[in-house]
Amino acid sequence: MAQPTTFNILMYSHDTYGLGHIRRTLAIASHMRQKGVNILILTGSPLAGRFSSPEGVDFVRIPGMIKKTNEEYLPLSIKINARHALNIRRNIIVATAKAFQPHLFIVDKAPMGLKREVIPTLKWLKRRLPKTRTILGLRDIMDDAESTRKDWRDKGVYEVLEKYYSEIWVYGDRDLYDPIVEYDIPESISQKMVFTGYIPRLVPLRHSMAAVRREERISGEEKLVLVTTGGGGDGYPLMEAYLDMLEDMGEPPFRSVLVSGPFMPRPEREAIARRAAGLRVRFYHFYRRMEVLLGLADAVVTMGGYNTTCEILSQIKPSLVIPREVPRMEQRIRAEMLSRRKLIEFLPWEDLSPDSLRDKIGALLDDPEPYCRAMGAFKFCGLDVISARVAEFRAAQEGEGGEAPVRPEKKRAGEAAAAATGEG
Repeated sequence: MAQPTTFNILMYSHDTYGLGHIRRTLAIASHMRQKGVNILILTGSPLAGRFSSPEGVDFVRIPGMIKKTNEEYLPLSIKINARHALNIRRNIIVATAKAFQPHLFIVDKAPMGLKREVIPTLKWLKRRLPKTRTILGLRDIMDDAESTRKDWRDKGVYEVLEKYYSEIWVYGDRDLYDPIVEYDIPESISQKMVFTGYIPRLVPLRHSMAAVRREERISGEEKLVLVTTGGGGDGYPLMEAYLDMLEDMGEPPFRSVLVSGPFMPRPEREAIARRAAGLRVRFYHFYRRMEVLLGLADAVVTMGGYNTTCEILSQIKPSLVIPREVPRMEQRIRAEMLSRRKLIEFLPWEDLSPDSLRDKIGALLDDPEPYCRAMGAFKFCGLDVISARVAEFRAAQEGEGGEAPVRPEKKRAGEAAAAATGEG
């Protein structure tokens, strides 16, 4: 193990599609860093270097893979076959764990990693570093219940959760969505689950937003609509419909900024950029500090991935969510759940059109208060709960014998937050 004065955290983010995994991992890593903590992130994201990395956090880049179907992945850049690329990834992950010797190993979303690539590392840690805590971090919703149950049964996920993980952190609120019930999780596994609550996001400083407002030449009186499709791989229809809406309107009573995401195919991205140029619309394919653009926006149009949702709720921004429904129903389920609580406005993908966009966006801009009021009451406690767990792990590691801390009883997110902050 490392020196007693250090606590090593190894994080794994497979990152095959979109930006959500690496952004969530960075948000958690940034909060966990403190004196005596080293954090190393294993990631396949080609964009990891574009995000600011705080002191005490570093990356090990594994070859990127791109998802073609739910089961087929191909190398993103290097020209080798998929099996060879996966072997390289698997070997780098194991070698990093052996060299870094983590006290805590956090796996994001995929219990076995891409194509089971994390299993050898989990086995090695269990055999050689049995005091290392292994954590699976799950977003609030994976997919619809039937699909998730079948997928986990077919792939042996339940067995992996039982055998290799010390705890399972669910980055959500059980009162909003209960994966224990939905995914038929047995008692032996549910006892390991800690509902952290949602993960809050960075809120930009006033002077940062003022500088970008000047750069974008947006006056204080003008309203701004931000359209973002996350990674952008499947966001073209939404942006095309939005531009159709602007063309139909002639002189929209608001400004627009579009961020396609870096994974929108180049021909589609270039087509959007050409149309945007003629409509007084600012277009970016990637924006490094999305929190600043969100801070400037009066309304946000999005597909509603987990991380964009956290950013919207953190900044109390009225939003119109048009969720994708393939390859998973995750975004649709979340959008319906949040819309019932008036946290977002929801438009089903099948109803996407220039007219429906105009009506929904107009209503958001005219009367944002109900949404702002609901979002203002929304409780974020994810990082507080995570900090409390890490503090217990560190205390156990530094104490005599390094005994494992007692897991907390399953709590509602609000109860866990109170315990983490010393309130209640």
